[in-house]
Amino acid sequence: MSATAKKTKSIPAASGIPFVGNTLEMAKDPAAFFVRCYRDYGPVYQVNVFGRKQYVIAGAEAAKFMSTRAGREGLRSKEFWQDFIDHYGASKSLTQVDGDVHRQMRQVMRRGFSREAVVGRYHELADIADRSIADRWKIGDSVPVVESFQYMIVQMIGEIMTGDAPLEYVKDIRTNILFLLNVLVTRQRPKFFLKSPKFKKASARMDELGRQMIIDFKAHAEKGTLPDNLLGDVMQAHIDHPDLIEERDLALILTGPYVAGLDTVANTIAACTYGILKTPGVLEKVQAEADALYAKDTVVEADIRGLDYIQGCIKEAMRLWPIAVAQMRTTTKEIEFEGFTIPEGEMIFIGTSVPHFMEEYFPNPLQFDPERYHEDRREHMCPGAYSPFGRGPHTCLGQNLAEVLMGTIMSRLFHRLDLSLDPPGYVLKTKSAPTPGPAMSFEVKITGERRPAKALIAEILEDE
Repeated sequence: MSATAKKTKSIPAASGIPFVGNTLEMAKDPAAFFVRCYRDYGPVYQVNVFGRKQYVIAGAEAAKFMSTRAGREGLRSKEFWQDFIDHYGASKSLTQVDGDVHRQMRQVMRRGFSREAVVGRYHELADIADRSIADRWKIGDSVPVVESFQYMIVQMIGEIMTGDAPLEYVKDIRTNILFLLNVLVTRQRPKFFLKSPKFKKASARMDELGRQMIIDFKAHAEKGTLPDNLLGDVMQAHIDHPDLIEERDLALILTGPYVAGLDTVANTIAACTYGILKTPGVLEKVQAEADALYAKDTVVEADIRGLDYIQGCIKEAMRLWPIAVAQMRTTTKEIEFEGFTIPEGEMIFIGTSVPHFMEEYFPNPLQFDPERYHEDRREHMCPGAYSPFGRGPHTCLGQNLAEVLMGTIMSRLFHRLDLSLDPPGYVLKTKSAPTPGPAMSFEVKITGERRPAKALIAEILEDE
């Protein structure tokens, strides 16, 4: 077939329900929906969501395309995030901009979102985890897993980045992001949902948090005491380059780490907890590795990254319950993909997680198997097979920091406590909004304390 003929191939439309289209199937289980359509139609097809026809590119082919020059230059994220940015009265955010401005903003935030942000502070992270465990993971209780992790994450991010944790805002952050992502980004709900009193209250509280953080960081700047972390870097960039980090963008950027951690990290480690407790033989290996880690008096970054089995559990949770099921972009020009032509100005879904559930890449793909990532297997290293943090220029900037935070939390929790599913035979229920993950109703029983809290000794850094 000639190149000219390939360009004229008709893009198939996914089967759906009259009038509703694919809306319900996609909302119920987006990962399964994209896999089903990939099997039925291949790597390019159209879906009908609330009467809007949108293109989808999917599979390992799409994951690899995102990192090509054609993918970088032919796709942008602006349209999907513009309503969200407008809601805050901001000019831009890292998720919404592309090109040179995106690269400049990533450069400002790169260090603060890297593992460097917690170098020498693993003793502090363990202490924060211990205090959160004492507060919300009490022996004999049934604990709501996602919510309890949300509080732990906000406490960890807050104390590390600002010296204080706004725990009184956790429910407001959660409600705010739930409504905004559903209505303004994924568009799974109509805009009148934003008139809800519940949302309005949470939104006002988020505005309050943002204003207070701006006041606090401006005071730090005036005294020359800006913290050496992400939020300090953001405020310094605002002072030095106000055209890049504008005044009206500060509230959104300064509260951003709480929003990101609350929704993504908590979902992943909750799913990881389920996989560990549900899968025979996994818990014992996790406990053994965690106990060996905390037998040390001092824990450093290499120790957390060297948790081969626990990090395998985290990777497996991100495979089976991916946060980024699909990325959303708009074509900046006509693009050619797998012999099909997608016109300029079209909003498309990019199903980069589809290979996560394919036997071709991950044998027995629905099985929770942390050993897939060991040196002798490395199933995730097949090109395009594994995309837990997205693909392309907007790949999650905080992935390295997230990995060590999750490793610390998982190892500390399973070192300290005996946990069991509640009820014992529980089968995980999931939610798809605002991002996929375990249902808020998922609980574990704290059946006992394995090890008491033992303070770690601070790492001595070379420049000290």
